[in-house]
Amino acid sequence: MLYTSAQDWRDASHKRIVFFGMSGLGKTHISNILRAAGSWFHYSVDYRIGTRYLGEAITDNAKAEAMKVPFLRDLLMSDSIYIGSNITFNNLTPVSTYLGKPGDPARGGLPIGEYQRRQDQFRDAEIAALHDISHFSRRSEALYGYPNFICDTGGSICEWVDADNPDDPILTELSRHALLVWIRGTDAHTQELIRRFDRAPKPMAYQPQFLARCWDAYLDEQGVDADHVDPDAFVRWTYARALAHRQPRYEAMAKWGVTVEASDIWATDSEDAFVDLIAGALDRAP
Repeated sequence: MLYTSAQDWRDASHKRIVFFGMSGLGKTHISNILRAAGSWFHYSVDYRIGTRYLGEAITDNAKAEAMKVPFLRDLLMSDSIYIGSNITFNNLTPVSTYLGKPGDPARGGLPIGEYQRRQDQFRDAEIAALHDISHFSRRSEALYGYPNFICDTGGSICEWVDADNPDDPILTELSRHALLVWIRGTDAHTQELIRRFDRAPKPMAYQPQFLARCWDAYLDEQGVDADHVDPDAFVRWTYARALAHRQPRYEAMAKWGVTVEASDIWATDSEDAFVDLIAGALDRAP
């Protein structure tokens, strides 16, 4: 690990952290606190995906929808209007909207082939954004003068790594430049995330093999063909299974860094409290 002890971490003039874990457990919350402290550069993997790697695809998708409306088509063709996405750290809706949900086009779904293509695009974009972390950790200091660096990753990072492989290219690079920190939730957190998702189902990125298994199982269980799948019903059905699929993958990744509890993250309200939290995690690390 980048920091070998609590004292090593406290004494470090450059503190670099990469958070991972399920979405909704506090990664962005603590990143916002540290950014507000003034000495931390905040790198959001999802923001990087939406602005650098999928930005053109997101805009083109919006333009394609606008071209279906004669009034907007005429304005676009005459360069009278401009269409773009307004992605911010706290509004990543354009990314999830582009990713979409599979199923009946009449209910807003994507044909499964197009959905899988966008899943592949997102996977490649997320891997590229993760590899950019080392560059931005250096750039943030050289260009802006930030001594410290915080990164919040998307919940799907665990889908693209093999934590049991000591030479995994993503984890090897990340651990060389930052301390990996798993935010661990409880069963109660998981149930709350499922309830929240059920109220407002959102697009997700899935490991291709996992998606294929769930898609085939859903079609068989519901007795429907691909063109008549309710997109929201499918992602609701898949969500709890996705969390169960990811949990052991997060646990395996935790060996590359340290673990903190989600309840402790939400209770952290200052930079000093955060430094103490990580120091405690290092003290408990094997």
